[in-house]
Amino acid sequence: MSTRGSTSGVVYVHSSPSAVCPHVEWAISGTLGVRVDLRWAAQPAAPGQLRAECAWTGDAGTGAKLVAALRAWPMLRFEVTEEPSPGQDGERFCFAPVLGLWHARTSANGDIVVNEDQLRALAARSRGGESFAHGVDELLGAAWDDALEPFRRAGDGAPVTWLHRVG
Repeated sequence: MSTRGSTSGVVYVHSSPSAVCPHVEWAISGTLGVRVDLRWAAQPAAPGQLRAECAWTGDAGTGAKLVAALRAWPMLRFEVTEEPSPGQDGERFCFAPVLGLWHARTSANGDIVVNEDQLRALAARSRGGESFAHGVDELLGAAWDDALEPFRRAGDGAPVTWLHRVG
């Protein structure tokens, strides 16, 4: 891994059927170029499902590659974060089965970044205060937060696996 453009992040697999867990590990392994052996635990928010998380380091853009690999299983619930790196904003990706994928840039402290073009487009299409507020919720991923929050809380105190991208 090169130190220039290096960053880190976390993959949170909030829920996965047990039969899919090895495939999730292979997908993460293939993306990071290092063998992944996650510590799976029961997901109390979805009986019969498992959850795991792993911290990773790699080149900028690795978060998006991890998301592309995990989207092969539409029944997963997951989040991927990527910390800001020199010249790059951070990123946050959320996936929920019914909602699909949501993505946003993040600031150094983890806040969602909404740029001026997004705000102008929202203002232009909004028909009033309620419409504007709904649009802001969409930009901030409120539906994904609502859908994933029970799965996040169920994972409090769960073990984290640390991974480093090679090459």
